[in-house]
Amino acid sequence: MVETDCPYLTPHPYRGKRNEPAYVKLVAEQIAELKGLTLEKVAEETAKNAKKLFGIK
Repeated sequence: MVETDCPYLTPHPYRGKRNEPAYVKLVAEQIAELKGLTLEKVAEETAKNAKKLFGIK
């Protein structure tokens, strides 16, 4: 799962402004960069985790 720590700890380039859930993509992009994965792979894996956590088939 990916989160933004709303309403604080806004990711760059929005640091210093109010955090919004819409910035979750920036967090996923950073995860992809740090792990050496594509954004698509991070999205796939985090969606899989969310489905498992919430019992969605």
